[in-house]
Amino acid sequence: MSLEETSRFVRLRVELVLEVEDADAVTKAALRRIAAEDDMSADERVHAEDAVTEDTAEALAYLVDPFDLVSEVPGVELAQASWSSEPIDYDPDSPDWDLDEDDDEGDVEDDVEDDGDGEGTHGAS
Repeated sequence: MSLEETSRFVRLRVELVLEVEDADAVTKAALRRIAAEDDMSADERVHAEDAVTEDTAEALAYLVDPFDLVSEVPGVELAQASWSSEPIDYDPDSPDWDLDEDDDEGDVEDDVEDDGDGEGTHGAS
């Protein structure tokens, strides 16, 4: 791809920390979404149901869809997405959780390639 072709692509990085106040509600919502999937095989459905039942972070990964974040933005089309979730120890007063820590690196990155690891992620292309 030429520079002109690749310059149309933008990598938008978003990191969220969510407080789960009702894990049961999150799990039930994920199970409803899985049940509504028409093109999921029986084996995939069982695997997905087990994953969201055992892990609230997995349930959230089934409920949060990057497409929903950009579907209403005019002039853009989602080319690729991947996302993951994991339980964390969170201390909002800790300097480790400073959201501005990446400011020194700049807001624009030249790297537009996928890192390719895909482990523990849910994604769409």
